[in-house]
Amino acid sequence: MDDEATDELDPQFADVLRDGRVAALPSWHSMSVAKARRVEDEAFSAGDGPPVDGVADRRIDGPAGDVPVRIYWPEASAEETSDPPPALVFCHGGGWVLGTLDSADDLCREFATRVGAVVISVDYRLAPEHPFPAAVEDAWAALEWVRDGAESIGVDPDRLGVAGTSAGGGLAAAVALRARDRDVSLAVQVLCYPILDRDFETPSYREHADAPLLSRADMAWFWDQYLSDPADADDPLAAPLRAASLADCPPAVIATAGHDVLRSEGVAYADRLQSAGVETRHCHYPSLAHGFLSLTDAVSRAETAMAGVTTAIGGDEGVML
Repeated sequence: MDDEATDELDPQFADVLRDGRVAALPSWHSMSVAKARRVEDEAFSAGDGPPVDGVADRRIDGPAGDVPVRIYWPEASAEETSDPPPALVFCHGGGWVLGTLDSADDLCREFATRVGAVVISVDYRLAPEHPFPAAVEDAWAALEWVRDGAESIGVDPDRLGVAGTSAGGGLAAAVALRARDRDVSLAVQVLCYPILDRDFETPSYREHADAPLLSRADMAWFWDQYLSDPADADDPLAAPLRAASLADCPPAVIATAGHDVLRSEGVAYADRLQSAGVETRHCHYPSLAHGFLSLTDAVSRAETAMAGVTTAIGGDEGVML
């Protein structure tokens, strides 16, 4: 699709931005890392997501010690067969600096329920204490753990995918690239308003530089925390859009928002995947902004978007069949 001017911001989304709790949030780049984490914890703590059949916290072996994960088993459907369900390894957002298992709880419950997949949420190491590639390595360790222990978790190893939002979407893309390069078969990569490149001069960065939930200055700050060396931005595992080729990558579901500084890189990635012959479902929502999947209870179009994204993953014509 063309990366062009977008529709007006959805009125319900605009109301959310005017809400006192949201309007009072400081810009991420204006805070210390410690304060930003406190604010994020208070603003995005676990809510009331849909019920699932079970939830379990585990600790798995990682490259630098234990990696906490949280597993969500979906409730059985009326059409359930004896076949084990698919699995999604999920990475939360937060600019690689913020975010917890709790902050992603609602989304993981939604994906488990709507896709019918077991979701494994990864509490990867955060920057700046643990800069790139620590988060990628932890996400990869979680993928290998699920693949090697599929029977004990109760999932189908042939229907294993990766997913994430924002920074987590970028991590999912990086893991998908590594899986391709190491001949590990994945059923899907789900990239929701992902961070895919360190380029602050794209059309969407220029159009939405001062966006309230995620601004250009915020993203510059996040990248500064994540990379210990600016040259790392050329590494495709940090900036997947810079990969020389996207051929033979796993099938993709990519969700982008019109009013998002990250729109242009998400659009470009979807276009490159399609040009490389990768099955790609690009779900674009011109009137929504960054983080819309977390606002399904307040924004009708966000609920429609959630239904569209999850159907593209696991519906009758989804890529994760």
